[in-house]
Amino acid sequence: MPLIPRLFLAGALSLGAAGAAQAAKVDKVEIHGLDEAMTQNVRVSLSLVDSIGKEVSGRRLGYLLREAENETREALEPFGYYSPTIKIVDSRGDRVAAPAAGDDPNAPGERDAAAAPDAAPASASRANSPPISVTISVDKGEPVKVRRSDIAVVGAGSDDRYLKQDLAAFRPGPDQVFEHAAYEASKTKISRRLAERGYFDADFSSRRVEVTRAEHAADIDLVWTSGQRYDMGAIGFEQTPKRIIRDSLLQKLVYWEQGSYYHQGKLDRFRESLARLDYFSSIDIEPLPDQATDGQVPVKVTLTPAKRSIYTAGVSYGTDSGAGVRLGVERRYVNDRGHKALAQIDFAQRRKTATLQYRIPAFAWLDGWYTFSLQGSDEQTDYIDSRRIELVASRSGKIDQHWTATASLHGLSERWAYYDELDGGVDAREAYRTATFLYPSLRAEYVDVDDKLYPRSGISATGMIRGGLKSVGSDANFLQAHVTGRWFKGLGERSRLIARGEIGHTFTSSLTAMPPSLRFYAGGDRSIRGYEWREVGPRIPAGDGRKAYALGAKNVVTSSLEYEQYFNESWGGAVFVDSGSAFDDQSDFKMRTGVGFGVRWRSPVGPLRIDIARGLDDPDSGFQLYLNIGADL
Repeated sequence: MPLIPRLFLAGALSLGAAGAAQAAKVDKVEIHGLDEAMTQNVRVSLSLVDSIGKEVSGRRLGYLLREAENETREALEPFGYYSPTIKIVDSRGDRVAAPAAGDDPNAPGERDAAAAPDAAPASASRANSPPISVTISVDKGEPVKVRRSDIAVVGAGSDDRYLKQDLAAFRPGPDQVFEHAAYEASKTKISRRLAERGYFDADFSSRRVEVTRAEHAADIDLVWTSGQRYDMGAIGFEQTPKRIIRDSLLQKLVYWEQGSYYHQGKLDRFRESLARLDYFSSIDIEPLPDQATDGQVPVKVTLTPAKRSIYTAGVSYGTDSGAGVRLGVERRYVNDRGHKALAQIDFAQRRKTATLQYRIPAFAWLDGWYTFSLQGSDEQTDYIDSRRIELVASRSGKIDQHWTATASLHGLSERWAYYDELDGGVDAREAYRTATFLYPSLRAEYVDVDDKLYPRSGISATGMIRGGLKSVGSDANFLQAHVTGRWFKGLGERSRLIARGEIGHTFTSSLTAMPPSLRFYAGGDRSIRGYEWREVGPRIPAGDGRKAYALGAKNVVTSSLEYEQYFNESWGGAVFVDSGSAFDDQSDFKMRTGVGFGVRWRSPVGPLRIDIARGLDDPDSGFQLYLNIGADL
């Protein structure tokens, strides 16, 4: 072989062996001198981190080490630090210099570390190369602060008080650290506010930030030209693929006048009203500013009908009711006037219920429903034997985002079992009593929480008042009030405290004439855990083959305190203590307390709670097991 080709071949083999010898693996990258947020941002910005656990050539590794300084510097700028001091050292003791302009890992050049004197096979050299750890030490230095801030809205929006509030709250302000996240959030908030309030022609007339590194100063020049503020125009409905509800009914939900000022909140509230109807599977509300006429923006509402009929079937089990099945059918819309119908049967071993319901939209005063329902039930548990038929006519309405109210008229016929004492109480026999009541009721609900599925802050409450007169269709004069409330408080990132309270009182001189459904009871998963449903309160004790019938009471008072701790995003546990009683007067008041623990799971259909509790004051059974699904408001 000629001399020159042999020299080229030898050189190529030598370079290949040397390149193989330089192969290395980075096993970890440590970052010192920064807080958690900065450290995380630097880490995700480093190309070096992407090479952890991978074998790379020596030239590539050298480039990544040198490039790490620039990447670290850029990753700190969003936090307002533009002049940090950065030191990068690897476990071989080498301090890395910043990359030169035009440096490229694939360009020819000298190695960063001396090659092994002998060119060993690639597999052998890689096996002998120890993993490399890299330490990046950062001194953030002096942050850049806002020196001058010229932020304004000119045009019609300059007098808008909400825009003025946003401008006053703009961050970062003078002498504050120039953090990119705060700047972008404030800028976006004002741009969004302009669109929400109908300034559709708004645009930037000036948008500039100048950073002077040497002086650690930032000058902000940010000005919007708002243009005119538009008004609400005509609203049009499109139901596809076919129309199921007449437009005149939906038009009643539009609570604003055409020509009133535009605000996105009006459309959001309108969307909520449409969603509560449950007629449509999708709702798209689109303002059309490009089609505005005389300063009025038309609104297009596109609606897709939901499935007309909903069929339900399921099985159930309760310690008091036994095993059971549930069957039901609901018509979301019976006709184009939006009427709804429901039929449902709950058939358990010791409790049976059949319900018929018909609802008519009611928009004349508040968004809500006229509801007519007929329900029959037969309940024969360890604590009660009752059969009743109840007809209810009601009008419900949502007052605002927190309050909902329902006014109703009830017609009730009920028969229940009790024990009639004979011979001075020596013996007793089972007897039945029947009562008929016609009475009105008013119920109000208040909910103000941060998250309706898993609240961590806020309160919810329910109040009810009802009463009847002998002279107006009831077997007894009575007035009854009942209030329940819940308070939620987040403690840390994954824990919360839940407090619950209940109080109720009946004004009547004829308690014996009141049917069980109009009396108070305590015990159960939403009352005092550790006791069965309706176990707590006045009752005739079991004996001589008779049941321990619960009589019900004039008053009820219960309270609960619960602590929940989640271990990850889905699973958690809880401990709790419940106390209270149902009683007729102070002489009958006997406090009952239960304690227990539970498992919590944030399931796809809502929170699931499994609780095990024990009563501390002579419960009928040792332990009680409770299962609940859904938000507990």
